[in-house]
Amino acid sequence: MPRAVPPPERRLTAPGAARVLLAAAALLGALTGALLAGAAPASAHAALTASDPRQGAVLGSAPEQVTLTFSEKVAMSDGAVRVLDPQGKRVDTGKVRDLGRGSTVRVAAPLHPGLPDGTFTVVWKAVSADGHPVGGAFTFSVGAPSKTSAQVPGQEAGGGPVGMLYGIARYLSYGGFVLLVGGSVFVLACRPRAASVRAVQRVVLAGWSALATGTIALLLLRHPYTDSGRLRDVLEPGALPAVLETRTGTALASRLLLLAVAGLFVAVLFGAYARRTATADDDPSADGEVRDLAFGLGIGGSVVAVGLASTWALAEHASAGLQTGVAMPVDVVHLLAVAVWLGGLATLLAALRRGPAVDRTAVRRFSRLAFGSVVVLVLTGAYQSWRQVGSWDALVTTAYGRLLMLKIGSVLVLLGAAWCSRRWTALLGEADDTTGSAAAKRGDAAPDPVPAEEPVTVPADPERAAQLARQRAAVAHARERRERDADPARSGLRRSVLAEVAVAAVLLAVTTLLTGTEPARTEEAARAGAAAAPVEQPVSATVAFDTGGPGGKGTAGIDIEPATAGANTLHIRTTGPGGRPLDAAEIRVSFTLESKGIGPLRVRPTRFEAGHWTATDVQLPTSGTWRMDVTVRTSDIDQVTRTENVKIG
Repeated sequence: MPRAVPPPERRLTAPGAARVLLAAAALLGALTGALLAGAAPASAHAALTASDPRQGAVLGSAPEQVTLTFSEKVAMSDGAVRVLDPQGKRVDTGKVRDLGRGSTVRVAAPLHPGLPDGTFTVVWKAVSADGHPVGGAFTFSVGAPSKTSAQVPGQEAGGGPVGMLYGIARYLSYGGFVLLVGGSVFVLACRPRAASVRAVQRVVLAGWSALATGTIALLLLRHPYTDSGRLRDVLEPGALPAVLETRTGTALASRLLLLAVAGLFVAVLFGAYARRTATADDDPSADGEVRDLAFGLGIGGSVVAVGLASTWALAEHASAGLQTGVAMPVDVVHLLAVAVWLGGLATLLAALRRGPAVDRTAVRRFSRLAFGSVVVLVLTGAYQSWRQVGSWDALVTTAYGRLLMLKIGSVLVLLGAAWCSRRWTALLGEADDTTGSAAAKRGDAAPDPVPAEEPVTVPADPERAAQLARQRAAVAHARERRERDADPARSGLRRSVLAEVAVAAVLLAVTTLLTGTEPARTEEAARAGAAAAPVEQPVSATVAFDTGGPGGKGTAGIDIEPATAGANTLHIRTTGPGGRPLDAAEIRVSFTLESKGIGPLRVRPTRFEAGHWTATDVQLPTSGTWRMDVTVRTSDIDQVTRTENVKIG
């Protein structure tokens, strides 16, 4: 007699392992939910590196234009830069000019002439090269700072309800792509007869529907997502044509066209192909037709799958930054490997729930396919991580790095569940082989035939007939479930695959977050640029003076902005003993850097108003502690010079 096979529970405690993996999936889901709840809007992925006038600058005269410099290419339409005067009235012309040269990305917004004095507010918005909205605001002053009633948008670009809905639509699109591609590959490569299984058909059709719904939602939400942030602008006239002119809009429209072709593919897969595979066992002559049809579906489906994956690669992270010519094909391969693995898992779970809908051969084929997908994911993921992160420190110091660590953790948990599934697959095959050997030794040529069911009399009453039909269906479903659960290996495999699918759902959520987060390399580059930029900390000094004449006693408050090597702005305010402005006849200033033998550099401030003198473009060529000599003259003969040391740079 053949050796009895120990129950799977004794060989591998996979049910307990499955519960642990499900708990791990729940923990990962909670962490991801916390990140989703606390995540800021996507501030990716171009950064404002400089502006003219700079933030907080005080100018002696109004500029002709405002210029903005970015870390990478951006798309800005007319009106994307708004300059508001102290009363909140727009003073820009509404045009945006491109001043970029070579690798420098710079735009300018011309201003109307004759601007008043006071504080001006600059509000800007743009779309970075990888399709994510960015925006910001800063102020500068002409003459002297003043109060302003300009309203600055309180919502960041890509935030609010529109940003949340846009993120949901992106997750829906990723999930739909995974189910559509992975389910189709499972049918063609692992279990052709599963094309006739209703549960498998539902998985693939759900993927197609989710991808179509998510893509349409992304197209409709794209305009308010990158522009106004208001949900009511979804159906604004002219919004959709404007979106279709952008690279992201073109990619989304192309995805819809490819989905139409994918719909034909699915119709043939679950139509003609399903019928031919169902009759192939009874009609050997149909094998050739099945192989030819499978070959055609494989070629056509591959083209459509690559096209769909390319719509992400051409419009997101891979399309901007380093080595885009390599990154985009690698991103396509990465997406396809994700779909084959995770989508195949969901389809396998649906097939396992149908009992005989999947056999050990199909499970083993998928196991090999999944292993190959994991190898591809590791290689392409390592390249993408190097490209987007750039350093080990960035893994813990940036939001992108922390999300990437969470994704890696999800993959490790998923691989643990996959290990359990492989063990169950081996036990499933061992149990089947043992059963087959026992039957052969007994001389059983075939399983005992199932006794034919007795004819059922259909009652004349339609309501009674429907009730009996429901009862028979329930009995058949219960019998099928008992037969399915009677196989411990198949039951254990189903539980471990369920754990894999749960972790895969979390993994897709983390991936969706990653695609909307500023790459760590970009964030670190922006930090480095800010650290290398001169620190703009205005220097203030106060000196007391007494010219000796009537009304010649007072104080002079001196402000130097930004107090760095190069051009600076000088403000001098003189006040009398009572704190009222003292209107001096003349003020002169000179700067001397004795340690390097520079100076005196003489400056003649201009009277701005009573008690307020200004000088722009005061050139201090190097950093150091400068001696500042301030001369105040209150009459033709009454004057005094006071000295103060100021640190520049």
